[in-house]
Amino acid sequence: MLRSVLDRIKVPHVFTLLTGVVLVCSILTWVLPSGEYRREAIQVGQMERNVIVPDSYARIPKHYSLKGAVIGDPVDGMASPVSLEGFLSAIPRGMEAAADIIFFIFVIGGVFGILQRTGTIVAGIQRLLSRFRHSGPVLIIVLMTAIAVGGSTLGMGEEFIPLVPLFLIVSKELGYDRVFGLALVFAAAETGFAAATTNPFTVNIAQGIAELPLNSAIGFRLVFLASILTVLITYTLRYGARVKLDRKNSVMPDDPFELDTDGMDVATFNGRHRLILLACVAIFGFILWAVQARGWWMAEMGGGFILMGLVAIIVSRLPLTDAAKAAAKGMEDMVVAALVVGFARAVQVVLDDAQVLDSVVYYASVGLENFSTYTAAGGMLLFQTVLNFFIPSGSGQAAVTMPIMAPLADVLGLTRQTAVFAFTCGDGFSNSIIPTSGILMAMLGLAGIPYEKWLRFMVPLFLRLMAVALVFLMIAVAIDL
Repeated sequence: MLRSVLDRIKVPHVFTLLTGVVLVCSILTWVLPSGEYRREAIQVGQMERNVIVPDSYARIPKHYSLKGAVIGDPVDGMASPVSLEGFLSAIPRGMEAAADIIFFIFVIGGVFGILQRTGTIVAGIQRLLSRFRHSGPVLIIVLMTAIAVGGSTLGMGEEFIPLVPLFLIVSKELGYDRVFGLALVFAAAETGFAAATTNPFTVNIAQGIAELPLNSAIGFRLVFLASILTVLITYTLRYGARVKLDRKNSVMPDDPFELDTDGMDVATFNGRHRLILLACVAIFGFILWAVQARGWWMAEMGGGFILMGLVAIIVSRLPLTDAAKAAAKGMEDMVVAALVVGFARAVQVVLDDAQVLDSVVYYASVGLENFSTYTAAGGMLLFQTVLNFFIPSGSGQAAVTMPIMAPLADVLGLTRQTAVFAFTCGDGFSNSIIPTSGILMAMLGLAGIPYEKWLRFMVPLFLRLMAVALVFLMIAVAIDL
């Protein structure tokens, strides 16, 4: 039944889809109440966050006018619904708000273009495939586990975007389809991100705001991660086995699965390739350490990736002209992926303009006060999942909701650790299906997979993952986590 419904869904181009979402949200700002909480700046590890002050919510009256509907008509002390001008400018302002991520994507696209030109990537993949050619499932388990651990421990997400073409190559060489290839990297990364253990962008920020010891309840989270990984890998391998058995079982049965490998020099894996890979791994490891220890963000991480490119150029003795052309080609391949992030951010822009996000948080928290602890915990999970459509940012959602959910948990008789767990699951798993997730839409564009086809593959898995999360949430309530 679910699969037949998903088959009938026809989704337009990603830019059209996200523009439509921005339009709908702009219209809703004329209906939804406006309000705001007071905010204060707090230090969470190396990062400063502006968080909500509990019990400070106040309704803001709306000002309606014909002028306001067209070009905006701001009035002091009142909120304004999004005007036609506000809607039309939302996407450019979303680009501006997401500029750090957009340019980071361009930088790593250019660096991976250089790495492709040196032949290191394809040679390394061929070496890996030759070793595991007769034990594909083992390779899949190793790759998905490694990526999920990266998402769970270090909050890796955007960093995997340039790897999509590489995992498509792996999938094709092993006899699967392009959806399987994207699942290897994206589904694994987002599942690990949701099953956060030490993720600095979700669980650490949420625990800091909730005044809990950082990385506390790690045992419970590790068990959850192992359980979630088991569900993910089992589902993916079964799908892959069906595709191998009969291509008609693919969600894209008519896809020829042709890959553009222009600029990828196929060569025997040699000492230079090994040295480049070792240098890149070392630099990448340092980047991940610096994110947590020194508070690095997109600009600094981009600088680290540029260092990777320079090392690859020097070691491979690649002519500078060829390196520049390869970098330009790599950035060109990232255009849609980068711009999608700005389109997705525009949704939050229009909701912030009309000051309705805080109202959504307030009314949801008030509604949860009337339920039992188990029902309220499930309500927290559902609320965080829905809110992620509007704020598809783990750290941003933590700053908005955790100052409310932590004291609300106290009132409901829940532990704050349970509230944090509901937040990480609600924020993380829905990233795999919501169209406002910039990472999802960027990766779909790179992989050449229509959104509706991805939903056909991912929705059944998403429901399984959420069911496991709900079971663990009930356990957390029972044991007073």
